[in-house]
Amino acid sequence: MRNIININKGWLFEKNTTDIKIKEGISIDLPHTWNAEDGFDGGNDYFRGSCLYTKTLNKAELPASDRYYLEIRGANSSADVYVGGEKLASHHGGYSTWRVDLTGKLTDTTELAIVVDNSANETVYPQMADFTFYGGIYRDVNIICVSETHFDLDYYGAPGIQITPVVRGKNAEVEVKAFVKGLKEGQKLVYTIYDKDENELLRKETIEASASFTIENAHLWHGRKDPYLYCCEVEIVENGEVIDNVCNRFGCRSFKIDPNNGFILNGEEYPLRGVSRHQDRWGVGNALLPEHHEEDIDLIMEVGATTIRLAHYQHDQYFYDLCDEKGLVIWAEIPYISKHLPGGRENTISQMKELVAQNYNHPSIVVWGLSNEISIGGSDEDLLENHRILNDLVHDMDKTRLTTIAAVSMCKMDDPYLLIPDVVSYNHYFGWYGGDTTMNGPWFDKFHETHPNIPIGCSEYGCEALNWHTSDPKQGDYTEEYQAYYHEELIKQLFTRKYMWATHVWNMFDFGADARAEGGENGQNHKGLVTMDRKYKKDAFYAYKAWLSDDPFVHLCGKRYIDRVEDVTKVTVYSNLPEVELFVNGESIGKKTASDHFFYFDVKNAGESTIVAKAGEFTDEGKIRKVSEMNMDYVLVEKGAVLNWFDIDAPEGRFSLNDTIGDITSCLKGKLWFAGVGLSLKKKMDANKKDKEEGKKSGGFDVDLKADSGLMQMMGGFTVLRLTSMMGMMNISFTKEELLAMNKDLNKIKKPKK
Repeated sequence: MRNIININKGWLFEKNTTDIKIKEGISIDLPHTWNAEDGFDGGNDYFRGSCLYTKTLNKAELPASDRYYLEIRGANSSADVYVGGEKLASHHGGYSTWRVDLTGKLTDTTELAIVVDNSANETVYPQMADFTFYGGIYRDVNIICVSETHFDLDYYGAPGIQITPVVRGKNAEVEVKAFVKGLKEGQKLVYTIYDKDENELLRKETIEASASFTIENAHLWHGRKDPYLYCCEVEIVENGEVIDNVCNRFGCRSFKIDPNNGFILNGEEYPLRGVSRHQDRWGVGNALLPEHHEEDIDLIMEVGATTIRLAHYQHDQYFYDLCDEKGLVIWAEIPYISKHLPGGRENTISQMKELVAQNYNHPSIVVWGLSNEISIGGSDEDLLENHRILNDLVHDMDKTRLTTIAAVSMCKMDDPYLLIPDVVSYNHYFGWYGGDTTMNGPWFDKFHETHPNIPIGCSEYGCEALNWHTSDPKQGDYTEEYQAYYHEELIKQLFTRKYMWATHVWNMFDFGADARAEGGENGQNHKGLVTMDRKYKKDAFYAYKAWLSDDPFVHLCGKRYIDRVEDVTKVTVYSNLPEVELFVNGESIGKKTASDHFFYFDVKNAGESTIVAKAGEFTDEGKIRKVSEMNMDYVLVEKGAVLNWFDIDAPEGRFSLNDTIGDITSCLKGKLWFAGVGLSLKKKMDANKKDKEEGKKSGGFDVDLKADSGLMQMMGGFTVLRLTSMMGMMNISFTKEELLAMNKDLNKIKKPKK
């Protein structure tokens, strides 16, 4: 009989070594990452290299079995396994389950050593992306003990059975395929289908490695409304004794994605409106425990999401299980991201095979993502061929689901890359990285008009917010107020276009991106609706809850923004109830209705006021206080910056570092100035490239910074100061003297008359 023994406890860890003879180190338990502190503190200097994990296995502590397998559920990003000093296996890809056959290698006491490496290379994805590549054995490690006849443990880390339910009318036809090794004469397979309450429904005994069932009047898995799950167990039986068994849950559901009507589940329109998720959090990096996954799913359920894009890699099996249970519709993908590696094709294939094989039985998954923003540098033939291979591979392995990609704004609508997958989504940041919020809806209308037969969605959109505040929010100010305004506008544009097959906010949670140097807290991407420690839900969280959740509530925005200088201030309230009444110091100032769930009140600001928002039986309370000068605790001061916007000389009618690239380059002298800056940047990038080749720097982004490049056009809405600050992500820095000299040159250029 199969036994799974968890061996998370009692490892020794030694950093920055590949010497498996080392018998000392720090005592740790798994899951573990060596980047739990430096992975999101900024500077793009988190440790990337090889580290050693060792453990002594005592065979007497394991059940007597014919075969023993080591199961590693996540080691980022490459790993080598040694048993008794002998190298048994290597694996490349940090996000999937893989196994190593230890049979015949275990003695009474056996030294197990695993060397894990997250250093930069040219063959294993990801290598360039806006998130931290945490190193370590950050998920569970088990010993699986099985008989000589067993369900296959070598097939891409998969569970050993593949369940394919197809809904036909009121019934579901269920095909079960078993992957068995060593089946002998006299042994048989027993297939059993159970309902949600573990009552036996159907049973079949056979020597065949597959079985078919008909579930009459099947109870459908219907998203959040009714996430009903069956279970299929398959046993290998000999003389009445169970030799091995596996059990997986599954759901019966049908879906299609229509270019005009969006996502359709079980014949009903079921709008996919949700979020993306990264798997890390403050203080633990990516070494998550079950309670972390549970807290994440609870927050996503609270906001009312119907879908999650699990970016940009395979997530923990436990989280997919939670998605099945909660009825969330899932986009699952591999980390083929940002930069196409000519030597990385085999790695995209192996990671895709593992993703599909290991997750095939999850009813929550409806699309397999081939890549993310991979065409940021354009689509060459090698990239296109890689995508065709992946697309064909997925359809060969899974006849029931569709393929998709996340294209980036600069990817033109006629790019052949868009014609490869079944459906398409785009990552757009109009209103944050250049452009303005009004551009989002019309862009999708244009795509829909150009490609009426290609379902289109929005796979990323968002903007950053920290604990900065203003009554006059502006693009790029990193305030909670601008983020709330941005999402109000995007909700109204995206959610009212029913043809959009899915929309995914970037991101549900702030996450580690050690190369980032913006917003005043380096090392994180702060586009989350919730902070990285999961302790604070930003106002924008409640804008989505107002649109998506059926649980009645009222939320008063701006509760962290107390000191205000204006005589009359705008107060925003979000609610999914039809009417809101606002009270100031106990006195009602009126009731309002809002079909878009966003309620705005003008409030006289004098002394200190207690504000109460009331909707039905629900209330929310905050305070405002009249002050004569702006509280500078609300104003962004970049961490590590040599200059901030308020330190810059900006004469009337002249340009400065506080002006946008787009405005400056709207005149000839501004274009000439920018061309000169481009030369300076090229020198810094060349120096950065040399340092990287010499091993002095960790990673960074290799991008085209020419004035006519797609990236620079998209960033035309950035101020010069913000752009130079963000260059930290590319290991490019400016001194105070350099910035002041640039500002002095800009001060000489007159702004064109409007």
